[in-house]
Amino acid sequence: MSRGSNVNTSRVARSKGVPFSKNPVLAVRLPVWRSRVVLFVLFAAFAGLAARALWLQGLSTQFLQKQGEIRYARTLDLPATRGKITDRDGQVLASSVPVKAIWAIPDDVQEAPPAKLKELAKLLDMSNADLQKKLDSDRGFVYLKRQVEQDVADQITKLGIDGIQTRKEYKRFYPQGEVTTHVVGFTNVEDAGQESMELAQQKTLVGQPGSRRVIKDRLGRIVEDIESVREPHDGKDLTLSIDSKIQYIAFMQVKESVEKFHAKAGAAVVLDVHTGEVLALANWPTYNPNDRTKLTGEQLRNRVMTDTFEPGSSLKPFTVGLALDEKRITPHTMFDTGAGSMVIADHVIHDTHPHYLIDVQTIIQKSSNIGTSKIALGMPPQEMWEMFTKVGFGQQPKWGFPGAVAGRVRPYKSWRPIEQANMSFGQGISVSLIQLARAYMIYARDGDIIPLSFQKVAEAPHGTQVVSAKTAAEMREMLEMVTQPGGSAVKAQVPGYRVGGKTGTAQKFINGHYSQTKYIGNFVGMAPMSNPRFIIAVMIDEPGGPVHVGGDVAGPVFSALAANALRAKNITPDSTLTHIIIPDNASQENM
Repeated sequence: MSRGSNVNTSRVARSKGVPFSKNPVLAVRLPVWRSRVVLFVLFAAFAGLAARALWLQGLSTQFLQKQGEIRYARTLDLPATRGKITDRDGQVLASSVPVKAIWAIPDDVQEAPPAKLKELAKLLDMSNADLQKKLDSDRGFVYLKRQVEQDVADQITKLGIDGIQTRKEYKRFYPQGEVTTHVVGFTNVEDAGQESMELAQQKTLVGQPGSRRVIKDRLGRIVEDIESVREPHDGKDLTLSIDSKIQYIAFMQVKESVEKFHAKAGAAVVLDVHTGEVLALANWPTYNPNDRTKLTGEQLRNRVMTDTFEPGSSLKPFTVGLALDEKRITPHTMFDTGAGSMVIADHVIHDTHPHYLIDVQTIIQKSSNIGTSKIALGMPPQEMWEMFTKVGFGQQPKWGFPGAVAGRVRPYKSWRPIEQANMSFGQGISVSLIQLARAYMIYARDGDIIPLSFQKVAEAPHGTQVVSAKTAAEMREMLEMVTQPGGSAVKAQVPGYRVGGKTGTAQKFINGHYSQTKYIGNFVGMAPMSNPRFIIAVMIDEPGGPVHVGGDVAGPVFSALAANALRAKNITPDSTLTHIIIPDNASQENM
């Protein structure tokens, strides 16, 4: 067959509809079920994708949006500025300064060059090992250091290390440092009050922090501000009753006395007689609230408020005052104190020197234990107990100051005669220094007592009558005799002013026994006596050496402090005394 006939035959075949696949070479040899399986798989895949899309876009919307926000949306805290603390004249005692918290996203920091990490550790004042330990955390956020100064934070930012971020916060600064720290207190790294007025007035000072919602990129940079959730409200300022001038004088005088007499510690408090305001409160040892890295328990103790001690002879005016008020005695009633000793049951009470027959005012001036005991034993124990509680002994203070203690006065029903006698001159009873100072209000005023305040008051509070105005006036005369020649506190005299008060020297009660070598010397006085304005109480704990009585170790502190306070407040002099007169036997004093 010719070539032409073959071509024609092919055309005829196509024209008759013969399938091209009939060609044996092109025939499909795969089984039909396989194509159906492929078709089913494709259909199932599309159905799965559709179901997943429905699940993601319809049923799981809230969950996915929340997960998305976790990765890019943040709620930033907007810290409120803590209120300032000032003294009564507006001088700043505590304020907040802006600082930075340095934090990190550990996963992002791991790729930082070692040289930059070394520089970061240096700026943070930590070792490379300590820094790496923090960065090895499996958490997504770690603080590297809090309260970093602004200039240091700026240097850290300039390093440009991925994952290292800063956050604004505040740090408390105390301009007067150790001078006022036992009054003001301090805050912790979270800016929460920890001691004294910072703690007591936490709710007033702290304010209300705010917050806002932002969007951040993976490097922690804010790319969009979404909304302000809550505006911050700064804390309120606090005006204390403290007078910075008097406070500084009290602090320096206590410090010098502790160092001079090689004592363990010392304390002083100054009260305004008219208003009950605490004008000064000083302790030594103390600490710097701006640098507490070496803070110890001894430095932290606010001895004026938290330490109790047996006051000794400085309690005698309350025993004598009660007897005067009950008209059992007069300032000129005579008592035979003998040759300096008196036996009660199996116990002996001593005077340091024999006084024989003396009147009541001399009992106070010479600080006779025997004379005070005889006065006390002439009264029912219940009357003494009521007198002590009325002036605040053994009662929990309500002055709004944390840590203030109640002291201890045992129930009168259990008093034996020797115990009543001992309590009359300050043994077997414990008080704090500020309790003792406040109790003297009844004699500095007209027989009434008023609450104390650590905040500046607008008007004087009303008092509670304890003794009559006549009794208070009689006692002031006796207390003034204590500081005059022949008294036990001549070193408490103040040139140009009439002053009065009472010394106290107590043996420390250690392990169930009274120590023969460790004492607490104190003095509580008022000035000027013509119209008392200040009550000043001083305590020196464990003075070393032979000088340990209150008149010698605490009296001079009162003198210097009273002189400066009276002049600082421009109080008119009421005495012609030009210099302190100290007799040779000025150190004589009963416990």
